[in-house]
Amino acid sequence: MMSVNRIIMHPDFEKFHPFGNDIVMLQLHLPVNFTSYISPACLPTPGMQLPIYSSCWITGWGMLNEDTPLPPPFRLQEGKVSLVENKLCNMLYEQRLSKDKNYSVYEEMLCAGNFLTGKAICQGDSGSPLVCDLFNTWVLVGLASWGVDCRHPIYPSVFTNVTYFTDWISKIQRLTPPPEPTDVPPQTPFPNGLLRAVGSPGPHAALMPPRTWLPLLSVLRAWQQALQ
Repeated sequence: MMSVNRIIMHPDFEKFHPFGNDIVMLQLHLPVNFTSYISPACLPTPGMQLPIYSSCWITGWGMLNEDTPLPPPFRLQEGKVSLVENKLCNMLYEQRLSKDKNYSVYEEMLCAGNFLTGKAICQGDSGSPLVCDLFNTWVLVGLASWGVDCRHPIYPSVFTNVTYFTDWISKIQRLTPPPEPTDVPPQTPFPNGLLRAVGSPGPHAALMPPRTWLPLLSVLRAWQQALQ
């Protein structure tokens, strides 16, 4: 387990529409030590165009479906999905959601799903990564944000579009001071047996120096209230 030194929410979180700017930066006390179970994914470059129907993977410890929680030993779940055009995603949600619910997929969001297998995010997966194999490199393109209930028929899941926020992420990394070494609490080892590599990336995994910054979602309003 890694302890968090600082939480920085996006200043415009839900300022303009539901789940808008749904991203937070977590600064860890210590760098992450990469292992055969823990590998980094690259951040996309600013303005990167993501090929629709790219081969991507979602992972998380959320519920298996709307009525079934993940049972012990709580193994990390994974599913192969494809990117879906925002226009198509909006059309699907307009048919599913009632008119009094003003939920739309905006430019800072993206959709992904698998219409054949029904793979999608579920309760408890908020903040989980969406990684795509682009040019033989695993790239973090999305962070699980919202969707309809995970019952059949399964609709595409909606993610924060990381590409949209690369400049903001770089700004936070540049302007935030590093954690004080004296403030580091004891770290709890994480049991490797609960993890396995996502999609067997092998040589496609992008190896980078250990970082103390991790971009994750914040859909928990309690965090927002605690920081006010």
